[in-house]
Formats: sequence, C-alpha cells, structure tokens
Amino acid sequence: MLEPAYQADVVVVGAGVAGLSAAHRLTSAGVTTVVLEAAPYVGGRMSTEKVDGFRLDRIGQLLSTAYPELDLSPGLDALVLRPFAPGVLLHSDGRHHRAGAPAGGGSARSALHAVRALASAPRPTVPPRVRARALRPAPPVRARTGAPLGSAVDQARLGPALARIATTPVQRILSRPELPAAQALAARGLPSRTVDGFLRPLLAALLCDPDLTTSSRCADLALRAFASGRLCLPEGGAEVLPELLAASLPPGTVHTGVRVTSVSTTRVTTAGHGEIRCRAVLVATDARAAAKLLPGLRVPDFHPVTVVHHTTSEPPQTSAFLLLDADRGGPVAHTAVVSRVDPARAPAGRTLVSSTVLGVPPAEVDTAVRMHLSRLYGTSTTRWETLAVHHTAEAVPAMRPPHDLRKPVRLLAGLYVCGDHRDTSTVQGALHSAHRAAAAVLADLGAAGSMHRADPVATTPRAAAA
Repeated sequence: MLEPAYQADVVVVGAGVAGLSAAHRLTSAGVTTVVLEAAPYVGGRMSTEKVDGFRLDRIGQLLSTAYPELDLSPGLDALVLRPFAPGVLLHSDGRHHRAGAPAGGGSARSALHAVRALASAPRPTVPPRVRARALRPAPPVRARTGAPLGSAVDQARLGPALARIATTPVQRILSRPELPAAQALAARGLPSRTVDGFLRPLLAALLCDPDLTTSSRCADLALRAFASGRLCLPEGGAEVLPELLAASLPPGTVHTGVRVTSVSTTRVTTAGHGEIRCRAVLVATDARAAAKLLPGLRVPDFHPVTVVHHTTSEPPQTSAFLLLDADRGGPVAHTAVVSRVDPARAPAGRTLVSSTVLGVPPAEVDTAVRMHLSRLYGTSTTRWETLAVHHTAEAVPAMRPPHDLRKPVRLLAGLYVCGDHRDTSTVQGALHSAHRAAAAVLADLGAAGSMHRADPVATTPRAAAA
C-alpha cells in the first residue's frame, strides 16, 4: 500500500495508551505506522516516577477488571492487575466500615460484603488476561452495624441495585435521561445515608470528580464496572500499560523527543525533524494539545488531581483496601497502603502509602494530607516521610452533561483523533477511542497493508520498552 511519495501510511501523534493501542491495531493490519511523541518517554499522563526504589504514579487512576479493552487491546497480554482485596473500606464517624467482596472469596464482583442479597448473585468471571494475584488476607476490621450505609433494609436495597446495574446492557444505560450524577443519585430512591456514605465517595474516586457534576450516564458506567469487576492497579505502576504497548510494536515504530507543530491529511511537520509525508494522520494527544493541532476541536474542562506519596516504618493496620472518606473530613478522597496492593511499587521491607486529593488542593497540601491521614488510619503521621507530591491541573477531562460518549474520531478522510476526551475519561475510554479510530483509518485506507516500512525519523531515539 505504501507508495514512493509517502514515508509512512499513518503517522500517529502522541504515545499515550490511545496512540500506542491504535498503532498496534494499524501495524497488525499491515499498515506502516510511525508514532511521534514530544516527551522523552511514552505514556503521557500514565507516568510513574522512580524515587529510591519506589514507583510513584503521577495520577493513579483506578482500573477495573471489568474494562473490556484491557482484554481486547493487543499488546497487553503480559499485563498483571493487582486488586484491592478484599475491596473498599469506608471511614465514617471515626470507624472503618468494610465494603467489597470477602477476602479470599474469588468473586470478581465488587459489591457490599454486608449485603446478603448479593451472596446468591451470579459471579462474572475475571477476563482471561487479567492475572490478579492472591494477596495476604485482611486483618479483622471493626465494623458498626448499619453504618455508614444505613439500616439492614437500606443495605438490602443497595445490594440488588448494584446487581441490576452490573447486568444492565451499556446501550440501555446510554439511553437513560442525562443529569448531573449528584442529582441522579438523589432520584434513585436509595436512602440519603447510603448515597452520601457510600455511593458519593465511591463515584468521586472512580470519576475524579468530588462534586459529581459528571453525566449520570458516565457515572452509571462507572458503577457498572465497579459492580461487575474488581478495582485494581497495574503491577509495577501506571507506566506499565504504555510500556507494554510500545514494546510490542515493530522496532522503529515509536520515536520520542519529536514535537509535532502542524498536521494535515498528507503530512506532519515537526520541530527539528522536518516533514513526514503520509496517507493519514491520527492525533492521539491530550485534548488541549489536540486542539492546537486541530483548530476547532473543543477543549473540555478538567478535574485536577493531586497524589501524595508517603513511606513509613510504622505502616497502618489496614490491608490491601481502598480507603474512602465517607465523612469528607479533609482533602483526601481516597488512600491505600499501595505496597500491600502491589509489592512491586516499594523496596522490600518498605511501605508506600499513596493518597489522592481531588479538586484544587489546599495551600499546605502535605500538612493537610498528613492530618487527614492520621484520622483516616488512626495513627500518627508526624514521622512519615514524603516521597513526592504530584499535582496535575488537567488530569481528567470533565464529562458534564450533555456528554457525548462517542465523539467522532474521523474528522475527514485522512485526519483522525482519539483519546479519553473522545470517549469516557478513563483508561477504558482512551483504549476504546483508539479502537474506533483505528477501525476508521483502516476503512478509509481500504487496503491490506504493505510489508515495506520506512524510518522517517531515523535519528530519533525509540521509546523505552518495558
């Protein structure tokens, strides 16, 4: 398919998970593809900093074993997901309240442990590529009956509600009336104690949206993934996903340190590496960078995220839980002893505690976070060592209603765009938009591909491989 006038069939701009996944689908179809990345590394916002043997995510988005694209995306066969086992721990009124599947019970459904209605519900199977390794069992957690989820009757209502949404077809969810998530929750008929004590902090963590201004359809999709899968982290850090994708591409496909200054349907102009002629261009950058290359593309609002990483020689007495603050008594939305979820993120014998602040952080963020963590974990944090404070102002594209979950990826023949800003603001959304964009490119090129490939940026270093 490659003609003499072209140096590549497709140029992908951006080496985040969307661009790399799309490149994988294109190269697998025989289409000569070049990926250009301005940064010196692949992954975009899914990056991991290394400090003294610790692996510290900059944003730390939560994944779910129910994300279909983690199983469908080529190149992720070696991905290992480490679940929060046994699930979610809620902090309310100075006590911890356990929610989630029982420790060691092989359920892939993350539903309320205290709800008997889920005990007989069908349990979906974890996708075959998801290798969620068994973790140490959780120590006993003090639980107070009826709190923070309400009475036994309230809990019995919540159980079937989660079970129903777990089996609701996606198209039915997308056809529902659209409201801000906070308003939709209030209209669900669930007790306010259950909504405020569980669903609000849970959705805030899943959507990175503390005020729940997100479209109710997107919130329902997040609840569906929670109810039918397990919350988890990629083993080794967030960067493992893009590095696996990059490593599985043909040698010479990915070029880092190449900044693209303009694009058209037949060429890409770079700063310092000249022009690259091609048959199609796929812009797979973040929303703001994409709008600079594609005038007229709307830039959404964003949710800022701050992640604070600590280490301590006196680890909190909680296991591999995701701890949510149902009281919203401080800046921390959720926290975890991450080294117990994924031991690969900390040196042997060391503890890593990672905490997420949603929205604009307080001025003295580390001090405020330490005070809040002291209450959440019930232990002193004065001797904890701060490893890093990562603030990302434009971490997650906002999905306020009306939100089109399937924004067009084909702008015109030869020019395409993908990323989490074209779908849902999740890893699943980024990968799914790449799937759609690659399909559109292949349909327009309409050829089986070429076995010959050129290296238009031969002097540029290739992306690091996992």
